[in-house]
Formats: sequence, structure tokens, C-alpha cells
Amino acid sequence: MKFFIFFSLIFVRYLRRFSKNKQQHKIMQRNLVILLTLLLIITSCNDSNIKGGKDGQQPQDSIVKPVTKIFSYSKDKYIVSYDTVAPNDTFGKILFRYNLPYNEIYKIIEAVKDTFDVKKIKVGRPYVILQQKDSLDSLPRPKVFIYEQDMVNYTVIDFQDSIKVQYKSKKVTVKRKNAKVVINKSLYQDIADKNLSPKLAMELSNIYAWTVDFFHLNKGDSFKVIYDDVYINDTVYAGIGNIYAALFTYGGNDFYAFRYPVDSTKQHFDYFDEKGRTLRKQFLKAPLKFGRISSRYNLHRYIKYYGREKPHLGTDFAAPTGTPIMATANGVVTKRGYTSGNGNYIKIKHNATYSTQYLHMSKFAKGIHVGSVVRQGQVIGYVGSTGHASGPHVCYRFWKYGKQVDPLKEKMPPAKPIAPDLLPDYLEYIKAYKQELDSL
Repeated sequence: MKFFIFFSLIFVRYLRRFSKNKQQHKIMQRNLVILLTLLLIITSCNDSNIKGGKDGQQPQDSIVKPVTKIFSYSKDKYIVSYDTVAPNDTFGKILFRYNLPYNEIYKIIEAVKDTFDVKKIKVGRPYVILQQKDSLDSLPRPKVFIYEQDMVNYTVIDFQDSIKVQYKSKKVTVKRKNAKVVINKSLYQDIADKNLSPKLAMELSNIYAWTVDFFHLNKGDSFKVIYDDVYINDTVYAGIGNIYAALFTYGGNDFYAFRYPVDSTKQHFDYFDEKGRTLRKQFLKAPLKFGRISSRYNLHRYIKYYGREKPHLGTDFAAPTGTPIMATANGVVTKRGYTSGNGNYIKIKHNATYSTQYLHMSKFAKGIHVGSVVRQGQVIGYVGSTGHASGPHVCYRFWKYGKQVDPLKEKMPPAKPIAPDLLPDYLEYIKAYKQELDSL
């Protein structure tokens, strides 16, 4: 606009030079004034829109309000520091790094030990430190420690006056979704090709761990699922919520799974099939969530290490070093040690009939000793290549009545089905979910 006005003034200056007469000059001058007036009106309207219109106020929709709160605390009162838990970090090291003396740290740890285990903070998880502004100390000391367990849940340890712990969650939006995926390449790849979360594979592997062998999915196997996607502030994806129902077609057989509260007072849920039978078997199909079988149970296998035929009484699951190894059923650790052949190994007695053994571990999980009671799915160690092993794997051995057998050929007895008094309500509850799955 400024350029146009400048140009117009020059143009008026030379009107007389190029106008043939006074009449023509007046006409050209009048037209120029009209043009300038119109441009000024248009420009002022645009300016008012930019500034918010009337009185130059910014419209409410475009006001960017400054963030004044951080996890319900006023930012004005604190020095706010964001960081993540680094390798070898501990709760004490973090607070000491922010100028809190060890005697104060000890008081906090003692005060919260019954409600928050400070040893369980994980590498890579975010945390926030709030330090008091205008402190009388030469260095500002921390007053609040906020640890984010995941994208939604966080723990606040406030030690400004008294020491207290609060477990909180961010406000989330839950969106119900359904999906159907046919296995053509691999479970993860086919899920990714549908633009679905890879966490869906992990959740399904947990639900079907007793039913579907995820090491041997075949082309043409498929699954349908009804679940929740969770979002923070309607935009930030926070992962998979509840899976309400699923149908996994595996090896030509259909396996339904419906989420149902078996103890509503304790909010305990489990998965059952279309007849109310539990999906849980007494043993998991494998001691690893993902990997591949590199060698099966074989009474006449040629073993290169020994240079001769020798029975292989276990099933080898190959996986990268450090992959967690799980107990395949509840039981008690009867052996934990090292031999030149087995490397680091653990043996678990499950009952009078069954025992299992896990060989070649790189290391044992913390707290796992002889006499430890372990639960199904609990991590007991990590994949390695200790002992007589040509590469990282776990050799999984299975005893039935004191004799080693092939676990993949054993028919495991199912766990308890849904309680008879709950069955009619359950069958009515799953009707709508089953219809939706079948129609996908």
C-alpha cells in the first residue's frame, strides 16, 4: 500500500506533463483519488481482521493463552526442568543433581517406600523437577518430582511441606475402533500396512499366548478386533486401550476372545471364548513373546558341537541377546546356576506333574533365586549364549512325571472356565460383540 501511494504521488506530479489539457488532467486525477479511496477501505478492513476487528482487539479464537500450569502446579512459582531417566540414574542421583542433599533424599525415600518404589523408575521415562523460585538457599532446591510411567499415567512426589505421593492420569479421549487384518507377510508388517498401532500385536499376543503359536503364523491366518485407541488432548496418540473382543483365525480354526469382569469389585478382567471357556492353558506356548524356533525336540539330532548324533531334549527359541525369558507357568524355582553345557540356567517346578528348564541365559532377572515363587509370564532371565551354544537362544526343556517330553506336542489342560453362575450373563453380554466381529 505504501508503495502504491508513493507511486501515485509521482504519477500526479507528472500528470500535467502528459495531459493534453486541463479537462483530461482533472478526469485522471479524479479517477486516481477514487482508486486510492477504495484501496484504503479494503486495506483497513484487512488490518482490522488481522488485529481482531473492532478496536483492534484480537479475536478470542486466535488468542494463544500462555501455559500457566504444569501438572496442576503454577509455572510462575517454580523453575521447571524436563529430563529423562538416563542409564545408571537412580531417584537419589537425580534429586542430588538438582541440589537436594542426601539426608533429605533419604527422608523422602523412607516416607514413600510403602506407596512408590523408587527403584522401579525406568531408563528413558520422562520426569519433571520443580524447584522453588526466590529460594533463600544459594542454590534452588527441588520441591516436586513428577515421574511419567507412560504417556497417560504419572506419579507426583511433593515434598514442599509434608511428603506425599499422588498417582494421577492425564485427561484422555477414548475412540472405539475395529479392524480386520489378514496375514500375508508377518503380523507386525501387516498391522503396519493397515496403519494400525504395533502395540496391537503385543496385546493380541498376550491375549492369545495360550492359544495361538505366534512363531508359526501362516499366510491366510487373520484376526478381527474391537478395541479402544487412546488420545491425549484429542490429538496425541497414547496407544491401545482395552481390547473388548477379538477373533483370531489360526490354522483354519476360529478362536474368539471376549473381555469380561470376573471380579467386578477388584476390577479384574479375563478373556473367554464364545462358550465361556478361558483362553488360558496351564502353560504358555513359548518362554519368549517373539522370536523363532531354531531347533525342535529331536531324539536323533546330529549336533555339530559334539560331532555326532545326540538327542536334543529341548526346544530352542532364537532371539537377540537380552530378550526377556518368561516362566511359562506358575511355580517355584528349584535350581539356579551354571554348568559348562547349560550355561546360566533356571529350573522351575510347577506341580507334582510338570517342571520346566531354561538354558543359556545371559543373566538372571533380579530377585530370582532358588525358592522364589514365580508367576506365569514373569521375566526370570534374559536370552544369551552361555554354555554350549552356537548363538543367542533359550533352550526350553519340559518334564512330565520326571521324563523330558516335547512341550509342543503336549495337550495342556485348560484353566478354570467362567463361573457357572456368571455364564448366562456372560453369554448375553458377548452377543453384540460377536455380531460385530462376524460382520467385519
